[in-house]
Amino acid sequence: MSEETDSEVKPNLVLRITPIDADATLELRQSVLWPSLSVADVLLAEDHMGLHFGAFVSQREKPIAVISLFNEPLPGQHLIISGNDSPSQRTSARFRKFACDLMYQNHGIGTKLLQHAAEAARSTLGASIIWCDARTSSSAWYKKRGMVEFGDLFYKGDVEYIRMQMSLDADTCKTSAYNAI
Repeated sequence: MSEETDSEVKPNLVLRITPIDADATLELRQSVLWPSLSVADVLLAEDHMGLHFGAFVSQREKPIAVISLFNEPLPGQHLIISGNDSPSQRTSARFRKFACDLMYQNHGIGTKLLQHAAEAARSTLGASIIWCDARTSSSAWYKKRGMVEFGDLFYKGDVEYIRMQMSLDADTCKTSAYNAI
């Protein structure tokens, strides 16, 4: 899923979602998610292996929201490979460093970007599950979009997290879970 997607979110706001380089995610990752860290601190060792997407509006040349997607098994499981070396139906994809500029939050942009990432996980990575480490302060937002909690609470620094997942199929990526803007 390397094509751009144009969609309308809030009135008068046309959103373009497109693949971007990992470097294009760093500024927003840092400013939104970890403002006390340096930009270099939000670079992931595995960024070179991921798919990265940015959401753009015509008024800005930099992304207003970013998400990074990785072919990664659920915690405690191993990637299942079938006899022909292709991922099985239980392949999962993890999204990380999902950030939306504070000025553009609550406009449906994050929902559209998550929907795009879920479709890329399903169609490009062959995933049947998408998952993340969600800040507990954002877990209600993810639940509204069809994700469910699993595992125990944990901390990264002083920030509390819970893991969340969602099964993917063609209908999930296009319908009810994402109509919750």
